[in-house]
Amino acid sequence: MAKKIDLGALRQQILELQIDKELKHDLLEVINEKKHYGLVWEESSEAAWDDMQDQLPVFVEDATKRLDSAPEGSPNHVLIEGDNLNALAALTYAYAGKIDVIYIDPPYNTGNKDFIYNDSFVDKDDSFRHSKWLSFMNRRLKIAKKLLSEKGVIFISIDDNEQAALKLLCDEIFGERNFVAKFDWRKKTGANDAKDIAVITESILLYSFFKPVTIEAGIWNRDEESRNQKRFKLSDEFESVRGKYYLDTLDRGGLQYSDSMNYGIEAPDGGMLYPNGRSEFVNDGWIWKWGKEKVKWGLENKYLEFVKSKKSSGSKYTIKYKVYENVDNEGNIRKKVGRAFSNFILDPINQQGNSELSSLFNGEVPFSNPKPLGLLKYLINTIALKNITILDFFAGSGTTLHATMQLNSEDGGHRRCILVTNNENNICEKVTYERNKRVINGYTNQKGEEVPGLSHNNLRYYKTEFVPRDQSSSKSRRALMASLVDLLCIKNNIYQEQETFGGKKFKKNVLRYFKDEAGQMLVVLDERVVSIIIPMIAEVATKQNPLKVYVYSDGAYAYEDEFHKVMPVIELCAMPDAFLQALEGGTDILPKQKYSEAMMKEFQQNEALAMQNEEVVKEALSDDYDYVLKEKEDNVTNNIID
Repeated sequence: MAKKIDLGALRQQILELQIDKELKHDLLEVINEKKHYGLVWEESSEAAWDDMQDQLPVFVEDATKRLDSAPEGSPNHVLIEGDNLNALAALTYAYAGKIDVIYIDPPYNTGNKDFIYNDSFVDKDDSFRHSKWLSFMNRRLKIAKKLLSEKGVIFISIDDNEQAALKLLCDEIFGERNFVAKFDWRKKTGANDAKDIAVITESILLYSFFKPVTIEAGIWNRDEESRNQKRFKLSDEFESVRGKYYLDTLDRGGLQYSDSMNYGIEAPDGGMLYPNGRSEFVNDGWIWKWGKEKVKWGLENKYLEFVKSKKSSGSKYTIKYKVYENVDNEGNIRKKVGRAFSNFILDPINQQGNSELSSLFNGEVPFSNPKPLGLLKYLINTIALKNITILDFFAGSGTTLHATMQLNSEDGGHRRCILVTNNENNICEKVTYERNKRVINGYTNQKGEEVPGLSHNNLRYYKTEFVPRDQSSSKSRRALMASLVDLLCIKNNIYQEQETFGGKKFKKNVLRYFKDEAGQMLVVLDERVVSIIIPMIAEVATKQNPLKVYVYSDGAYAYEDEFHKVMPVIELCAMPDAFLQALEGGTDILPKQKYSEAMMKEFQQNEALAMQNEEVVKEALSDDYDYVLKEKEDNVTNNIID
């Protein structure tokens, strides 16, 4: 019987062989000729990946570029300078499972100096051109998947050079069943210089981890529901997620009477409220529409509202339930009724992106082929939720953040955006940052007109730096802990550092305290102050406003015993262990660690010591234990006495 060959395993074994590169390539070609479905390519080494064998990426804020004068409650946006592979690795600690929308516009691998790999352009004549691109994308998309929330979506712009390969790669990473659509975007109106066929479109792949019930047209056509739309006039603190609402009565009279649905609900004045506005139980045929458990849930989640009664008798209150635009009365995303959105995007064309950038930079276009604002707004607007986190790790000119801020200003949303880009040719500082700085602060366009800023936004600029991956010593772990403060601010969206804590001013290498409208956070860099700060914590933390406490520890122990009195009002975490566990938790985030000669020597010494201990145990279990022990004592005596 013929044995079935695992081509994937065979391919991996060939990749690991220490043989001539050309021979390895030929062997892979033979495998590729075998019938199979899916992608096969030769993994290419990458400097940004290899760098993390002995280094860990962290973020350090450039405070000189901070823009934080927006009113309280405004979105905090983040711009990260550095290789996106390193930045994505660090972000796994802060944002694993928390990103709602990812949009990326990666290099298209045209061979025309658009794709840099290991500091060199990849041209059309490079025989490993496609393998390099797939290796490049594979590493980044695997980490991106870890960042997406359970209901997250990812949009990827691409053209015909790699669209087919990218689709297969994404099917492998995100799952073929999670493919939603391929958008065709008309990037230009025509191509008069085309020799054969005028290619005027690009593709945008969309994958989602949930059924796209929240996806709507760019400007959603509420065909059937438009008649009811005027009813949604009221708003509450949940508007960004649930939408506006109207009130409907919770009780009703009918033929299907049941005692179990005729029960009392405690009103705000302490009295009892029964169906039909009664203050006591009467079987008059009226019942509640919701059972007891659902009413309890509705009160806890503010789906129910007490309204003062206009009746002269009975209860002083009536109770009504909220009918929201975007969610049903069980909290599920409401499926919109209306025309499905189109996967063909006719406008805007690419030239508009140039015009928008030119307007911001006094007639100059400092970035090639920037995506137009309208395209990004269209894609972001397909998601009905307005309080979401958006990530673009091929940020380029920064259109994604610009579009996010503009959408927020138009619909009152609270979308938050994270951008990542390298600083090749000063792009991050001079284009990405400068563009969005002008959008926030306001600018004068090329016509001399003053354009007001979208001032209800904050922006912080971070640089990716590195610390040693070897964290075997307390000194290195303390240095790492100090380097993680900025990442903790990003993770918790808490940025305003306070001068004192509990009325005392601590040195910054001991303790740092952050507090703003998003919450409060304490970073304990020196564990010796734990006993001192516990009474202070009791004064500032409550169940309604708990304190996030990150405490230095050599391991996973977060001093729970010491903090036990204030545990109900704090969220406790041992650092840097939590960060290390997040990054070391999978081979897709970091490569295998490369050990230095000193580390290898230490391992060998520890191994030798362990072997010696093992021999002692064996001897201790032997019949001659007393004799062996006496012999060892004599040897020790001989070694220390001349």
